[in-house]
Amino acid sequence: MPAAFDDIEIGQVVSLGTRAVDAKALEAFVAAFTPGWPVENGAPDAMIFSIWTRLDADASAGWPQTKRLGVDALRWMRNPPVGELLRGRMTVMGKDPVGEGKGIVIAQHDLLDEAGRLVFSCLTRSIFAR
Repeated sequence: MPAAFDDIEIGQVVSLGTRAVDAKALEAFVAAFTPGWPVENGAPDAMIFSIWTRLDADASAGWPQTKRLGVDALRWMRNPPVGELLRGRMTVMGKDPVGEGKGIVIAQHDLLDEAGRLVFSCLTRSIFAR
């Protein structure tokens, strides 16, 4: 993401990185949070959200003074199996300046599988400041 709100462009796509669905992590997640979920069904929705959250947190760690205001919509398409590599991306959908050099960014976040198919999507609002 650019260093300043004014440099963010509508339509800009930012990579959030990649993460594989790990067999041990899936088993531990199911045992702790979704008991009874058959691991052969792939990663449960809550784990998919956790993977996106981790990718988003890692990517945004270097963004200046960024704060998530809300996750407005969530959509799950499928539950990827163990070993599948997920690729995160953020697309800037809109900007709303709220002061000099700062504003709210509306973005769509997607997790795609190795074939480029949508696994998970969400719409967020974040505030960016200098």
